[in-house]
Amino acid sequence: MLLRTTAVTYPLAVIMQRSAIVNRWISEMWEAKGVVPDTAPPDTRHRVIVREQTLTQILFPGHVLRLQRGEAEGYHLNITSAQPKVFILWRLLAELAQPVLLSVSYHEGARWADSGESMDGVHVPEELLPWIGKFVEQHYTPEPRKQKRYASNKDKGHIGGI
Repeated sequence: MLLRTTAVTYPLAVIMQRSAIVNRWISEMWEAKGVVPDTAPPDTRHRVIVREQTLTQILFPGHVLRLQRGEAEGYHLNITSAQPKVFILWRLLAELAQPVLLSVSYHEGARWADSGESMDGVHVPEELLPWIGKFVEQHYTPEPRKQKRYASNKDKGHIGGI
């Protein structure tokens, strides 16, 4: 029996940036700066790709962008927006901000932000847009528009049927 695949993956490496800041409470700020296709061999460790006096960028290979049928509407909303994003959930582990999850679903990105997680949205690489678009085309069916319902005249002016 042949099973229909409901998830597809794309290997990505995440660029995290540490910026030194002058502040009385914190001395640095972390943020995701971008994603690139991952061509590194499996089990490759993260490495510094930029080191300047007040800025460090670290490349974290070995991540996967996974598209799942249940998030197809969120993918559609993202790729049809003016600036499609890859949402990166990251955590500070041993004083190093490390990416944990990636998504291109607006819904998933909103859930992460609403839950208080550290999350950044970065530009979607151009080569990913057709891949995401094909998945959306195969798995997303917009909800049919609902007809507007108007209150009848006999309900006019009455609250709760009183």
